[in-house]
Amino acid sequence: MHALQFSSTGDLSTLRPVELPRPAPEDGEVLVQVQAAGLNPSDVKNVLGRFPYTTLPRVPGRDFAGVVVEGPEHLLGKAVWGTGKGLGFSRDGSHAQYICLPADGVALKPDSLSFSQAAALGVPYTTAWDALTRSQVGPGTRVLVIGANGAVGTAALGLAKALGAEVLAAVRNPQLREQMLDNGTPCLLLGSAEQLGAQVEAVFPGGAEVIFDTTGFWLPAAVGALATFGRIAYIAAPLDGMVNLPALNLYRRGGTLVGVNTLLYSPADCARMLEEFGKLFEQGLLTPPTALRELPLSAGPEAYATINTPGSCVKFILLP
Repeated sequence: MHALQFSSTGDLSTLRPVELPRPAPEDGEVLVQVQAAGLNPSDVKNVLGRFPYTTLPRVPGRDFAGVVVEGPEHLLGKAVWGTGKGLGFSRDGSHAQYICLPADGVALKPDSLSFSQAAALGVPYTTAWDALTRSQVGPGTRVLVIGANGAVGTAALGLAKALGAEVLAAVRNPQLREQMLDNGTPCLLLGSAEQLGAQVEAVFPGGAEVIFDTTGFWLPAAVGALATFGRIAYIAAPLDGMVNLPALNLYRRGGTLVGVNTLLYSPADCARMLEEFGKLFEQGLLTPPTALRELPLSAGPEAYATINTPGSCVKFILLP
């Protein structure tokens, strides 16, 4: 089968198209013929050696959508999608013609999503879903999404609206802010950290009940914009992992920090998430992504290099 594979880390040049034997599923597993595979920044970081638990050689890729060709009878021929812990790290991932994983690690693909659209959603939407559900977002919750123009931020805005929350976006780019406002989404233009609390207070008197910082750089400033007993979810941090957090202010507000890391969730865990927000797509409460760039698998190394370029926001879908 055609696949991408890397045998060492530290340089994207180690990722190459290869021919590998078609994997054989064990008992309790499925073999999925991959129709589309998402490419995420974490896939690029994996090849660059940012994850110490990756074993080599390895086929990367976390997200996929395809058709079950071997496995339990009730899944044979079904269109499925999936993502989750281990894929592309400790077992071969989705950037190949076939992927093998536990049978409970796939969910039935919503009919309202194409294979490419489904493959684009795994990591961004499970990340946003985990952040919002663990932060107890529901009808009427006042939610601020920082970095709302990224893949995870976009997912968080859509999911929060579908869950009935009041949303407020925050971005750095004035043009992006105007686009959000034109689309009916209240949006702040991020300035200095000291201004954030007052900016949020002007929209959400008393502060935001949930703040989702998708960048990791606004965590200290978010404390000043938080409502009493509010929750701050975050998915990233500075490279040294250290943040100067105003802990006394957080304590006085009764605030909670929620660290979000979808690599803690198995494919089976993620499949249950996909089933839950997949219903929202079927009900028309979520809009399928449209700005996708489809490429053949052989062009994967070039796509990885593009994603590694600072400021890149292209969503590539690899078609094996």
